[in-house]
Amino acid sequence: MEVTIYGIPNCGSVKKARDFFENQKVDYHFHDFKKLSITNQKLEAWCKQFGWENVLNRKGTTWRNLDETVKVQIVDSDSAIKLMLENTSAIKRPVIESSKGNTIGFDGNVYQEMFS
Repeated sequence: MEVTIYGIPNCGSVKKARDFFENQKVDYHFHDFKKLSITNQKLEAWCKQFGWENVLNRKGTTWRNLDETVKVQIVDSDSAIKLMLENTSAIKRPVIESSKGNTIGFDGNVYQEMFS
């Protein structure tokens, strides 16, 4: 089974996901947004699958620290993708892509169901 975890290494949810896969003895590839960036096409695919509102992390400090004039301009997939390309920390983490399906955010129950 191929598994790719997209995120940033110091994110608590990403750490939990990596721990889960390591404990389950599932090999995975880690894609660090900060070092490797992310493509417009990848964000478009995620927004199509999960909805842009779910891909954009509005609970994190990146979002909270944005100027209100920027926040009010995020009204659709295109504006959200533009923001996430400029600020990869605004992407909800982790995004898991695998041959068993894709998921976003950490949910141990979902992971258990999909990958155990």
